[in-house]
Amino acid sequence: MKTYCILFLSFIILSSCKTDKEQSNEENSLSINKVKSSKSESNLNISILLDLSDRINPKKHPNPAMEFYQRDLGYIHSIVESFEWHLRNKRTIKINDHIQLYIDPEPSDSSLNKKINSLNISFTRDNAKKDVILQTSVLYDSITKMIYKSAIEDDHYVGSNIWGFFKTNVEDFCIEKDHRNILVVLTDGYLFHKDAKLKEKNLTSYLTPQVIRNLNLNNSNWKDIMNTNNYGFIPTRDNLNELEILVLGINPYTTNPYEQDVVFEYWNDWLTNMKVKNFEIKMANLPANMDKIIKDFILIK
Repeated sequence: MKTYCILFLSFIILSSCKTDKEQSNEENSLSINKVKSSKSESNLNISILLDLSDRINPKKHPNPAMEFYQRDLGYIHSIVESFEWHLRNKRTIKINDHIQLYIDPEPSDSSLNKKINSLNISFTRDNAKKDVILQTSVLYDSITKMIYKSAIEDDHYVGSNIWGFFKTNVEDFCIEKDHRNILVVLTDGYLFHKDAKLKEKNLTSYLTPQVIRNLNLNNSNWKDIMNTNNYGFIPTRDNLNELEILVLGINPYTTNPYEQDVVFEYWNDWLTNMKVKNFEIKMANLPANMDKIIKDFILIK
């Protein structure tokens, strides 16, 4: 009888351990599934374009909640983490994925440019080891902090040539055959560079708060004025149907209650006219609030 009780108790304990183990495995599986890409078999080609204009200057545009350059760094971390999760949920034999970062104009510091080049990273089945994959976000966190620190300390802002990048480089740099091509643009929404000040009728390659004021787009009739006069950005091409774009960091001046609407309309019309496959435009919210939006765009869309 004593032997039977011992055996019975052992059976109960083993059964309980097995159940706990199965529940633990199930929970781990669910945890993985929460971040698993619905397009995990697709080849990702992610490009990040930085706007290093004076929008990141903490003295000119201070924000007590979190400086805007710090928000950018948070967005970049979420982007790269999404890339890592994509790789880890993909069959190794299928891996052929890329991530890279661009600045236009390029920094004059050659040593910094070498570090930026190191952010052009490709994974195939030959190098897609877990520890190597997880070093991607570590490398990006370190070097992007250096990039922003250098730009702020240099304190010589010439604007960001986003329009010129779309005109000259976006097709060659950001679109690769047989890949899901995603470009993430970090900008406050205003475009200006000393070498890209073009105007064709009422279309321009630039947009500033002063331009919005001069065009009288600071009242409730802003949309009618835009449509009547065909205000907007000059399209640089009309063949971006293989590119998806996520614009992060829109930060309109608050002196005009319609500034945000105008900036969004400029970007929406521009990306639509260039036949961008899919795009979203988001405000400069805190990185913690943007994390899910970024990961949903990259992993689920």
